[in-house]
Amino acid sequence: MARGVIDWDALKSPEIGAMREMGPPQGLPFNITKIGHVVLVVSDLERSLDFYTRILGFRVSDVYPDTMMPGRMVFMRCNNDHHGVALVGQGEGAKSRHKELHHMAFEVATLDEVFRAREHLQKHKVPIDFEGRRRAGVQVAVEFRDPDDHCLEIFWGLDQVGSGGDIRPPDEWREVFSLEDALDNAPPGQDMTLQDPSLRRK
Repeated sequence: MARGVIDWDALKSPEIGAMREMGPPQGLPFNITKIGHVVLVVSDLERSLDFYTRILGFRVSDVYPDTMMPGRMVFMRCNNDHHGVALVGQGEGAKSRHKELHHMAFEVATLDEVFRAREHLQKHKVPIDFEGRRRAGVQVAVEFRDPDDHCLEIFWGLDQVGSGGDIRPPDEWREVFSLEDALDNAPPGQDMTLQDPSLRRK
C-alpha cells in the first residue's frame, strides 16, 4: 500500500480493536498525570545544548560535571518544572556512539502514589533500579525497566522554578537511596508528609 493511504479495513480489524480497548485495571494504586521529563543520550553535548537552548528556547536549570555523570548532564526547562528535557553526553570509553533514550519519567500527583507504585511494581516482579531522591530537581522517585529494558521513572515533588529563575543550590540537594530515607532527609521546603503513614516500611 502506498505511503499516506489509509487502510480502512486494517483499522477495523479485531486486533486493532483489541488494542484500542486496552486500559488500566480497576484499582491501580497510582495515577500518572503527565510525562514529566525525557532524558536523551547525545553524541555532542555542546551541539545539542546549543540546539535546545538557541533554537528551541529551553533554559538551563542545572549541569552535572563528568565527576557526577560521565559525559556530563544538562537539565533544561520550558516551564516551571526544574527539567522537562535533560541531555547526557557520551562519556569517555562509551560503548555505543548511537543517540538513544536515557530514560523517560512520569509524574504522579502525590508522594503516597510513589510509595504505592513501588509496591505495585514489586508485586508484579518489575525490577527496580533505584528508589529515593535524586540530586538536581530533588524529585522522589522509583526507577525501573519496561519489557524492552527502557529505563522509566515514576516521580513526585520536582522543584519548580519561578519567574525569577532561582534554582535550588546544590548544597540543598538530598540524594538518598530509599523512599524511607527520602522521608527522613527532606530538602528545605519539600513537604514529605505521607497521607497514609502505613505505606512507610519499617
